[in-house]
Amino acid sequence: MTRIQSLLAATDLSAPARHATERAALVARELGAALELLHVISVAPIDRLRRLLAEGAADLEARVKADALTEVRRLAESLQQQYQVQPVTHVEHGALLKQIETRADAGAADILVLGARGAGFMRHLLLGSTAERMVRRASRPMLVVKQPPRGPYRRLLIPVDFSPASLPACACAQALAPGAEFVLLHAFEVPFETRLRSAGVQEETLRRYREIAQSQAERAMQSFVAAAGLPSGAVATLVLHGDASSLIIEQEQERDCDLLVVGKRGESTVDDFLLGSVTNHVLQESQGDVLVSV
Repeated sequence: MTRIQSLLAATDLSAPARHATERAALVARELGAALELLHVISVAPIDRLRRLLAEGAADLEARVKADALTEVRRLAESLQQQYQVQPVTHVEHGALLKQIETRADAGAADILVLGARGAGFMRHLLLGSTAERMVRRASRPMLVVKQPPRGPYRRLLIPVDFSPASLPACACAQALAPGAEFVLLHAFEVPFETRLRSAGVQEETLRRYREIAQSQAERAMQSFVAAAGLPSGAVATLVLHGDASSLIIEQEQERDCDLLVVGKRGESTVDDFLLGSVTNHVLQESQGDVLVSV
């Protein structure tokens, strides 16, 4: 990804979801990109309304949609005043994920911006099966916003496993936050280390194995940084032994990073890297925002 030209921010109009729209507006302003706002009216409440009010349900349904459109336009006006952007607004009725995908395709959005918490459907978007489906189905990067924006992103933590998915994650990070500092983290473990220890392999031998693995990983990191084309002087690298999930959260806080950048797919033993347990752990436990690249 060389440039982000269009963002789509989905909102349920709750106070927490506003952080996502504000971040989207800030990014749009910084990058000179277009911004669209989308609110999806859930199917279930409308269907219940139809069942409860056989007569006049259509008028009430139209009123619900009109009220939602008014709120979205009010939000757009507020963002315009605060961030000097002009969002295009949309209100749709239907299945959440389908409507987000349809609108993103129609507007050729380069990135989706979503809140991590909300009062309605967004509350569950990244906290269960919906989150997994969204990440798995995503055909474009997703920015999950947890914090109110206090300025452009300053420092990004990018876990890398040197698989083909790691380079696009770095490119996506550069496109989103070209002026930020980058911290690249690689977490390694000796294959079958626990089993080897249980089998009676001495700690000194395991220590030598870890040294070899770390040396190999450090060489791979040097090659990766060169291939990624990250700006010199703005990159720090970490090669640490341990569990990836724990180290990511630990280093996010220790390095005071305000954005985590992760890829959808990993390699070999980390195939679920940001598809399964690691993804969910990062989305649940991170303090800052999370960018999921594709």
